[in-house]
Amino acid sequence: MKEFNVIEDFFKAKSIQRKDVIIGIGDDGAVTHVPQGQALVTTTDTLLSGVHFLPDTSPHAIAQKAIAVNLSDLAAMGAQPAWISLSLSLPEVDQAWLQAFSTGLQQHAEYYSVQLIGGDTVKGPLAITITAQGFVPFDQALTRSQAKPGDSVYVTGTLGDAGLGLHIAQNKCVVNDQLNREYLLNRLHYPTPRLMAGTSLRRLASACIDISDGLVSDIKHILKASQCGATLHVDKLPLSQALKVSVSSSQAIDYALSAGDDYELLFTVSEEQKGHLETTLASANVPATYIGQLNGNMGKLELRQNDKPFESSAEGYQHF
Repeated sequence: MKEFNVIEDFFKAKSIQRKDVIIGIGDDGAVTHVPQGQALVTTTDTLLSGVHFLPDTSPHAIAQKAIAVNLSDLAAMGAQPAWISLSLSLPEVDQAWLQAFSTGLQQHAEYYSVQLIGGDTVKGPLAITITAQGFVPFDQALTRSQAKPGDSVYVTGTLGDAGLGLHIAQNKCVVNDQLNREYLLNRLHYPTPRLMAGTSLRRLASACIDISDGLVSDIKHILKASQCGATLHVDKLPLSQALKVSVSSSQAIDYALSAGDDYELLFTVSEEQKGHLETTLASANVPATYIGQLNGNMGKLELRQNDKPFESSAEGYQHF
């Protein structure tokens, strides 16, 4: 099967059609329309076999995760997704693999009303690179750099699930309860980008980032960009019931601090805006939990448990 047959049979024919796509798959480039009053947000992520997913991970799950991690970046910017392009490196043309992968891609794209508008296929080690683009109103994009000392720190959802899910998949940890095991593995393989939360936070949050490399690692990006310090209370970290009953309390905290594949949003809110948070996020149908506060100790992160210093070796994922 030739490259253009792969594109035609598995991707072009399955792509939804948005009215803002003037020219999609089939030409040297896509032509799209950005609505008036909107800015374009662009992000790119690559998933490598053996690095970002295990070699035996189902292609359906790989496709959905590849979209989700990109849409999570858009969510952290407060953007509404519109288009994706795909660069796919394959060691060989496996039609069964491509069928499952393209089906997963199509299902997730349709769910989020995202159109595949182009890309590339090459022969090489298995790697999936997606570029996602979305819209945000002018001057409303969320960034990492506008937080101030005194702002409160929040996270959506629960933390640490995907980290334990990875260890289950790697046979490094055994969870005997089937429902808990499936829940944790699904949190690893099928993360949920918090898009509605992100758009709801546009006028509320002072800074925002998605947790892709771990809470400890990612909050430091906000501290650096905003020139702040922070105190986090590990006893306030939101933990799922599946995590809490599967490992010890200390292990659960370590997962919550260091595991990044949950793709929850970490954001800061000023004292003046805190009263609006619950009602603002109500439509997003996702809980947000207070976990700490920013201070003026630039770049310093302090962990506390029950108001006492807490020592942890958690660092988050390091790419190099």
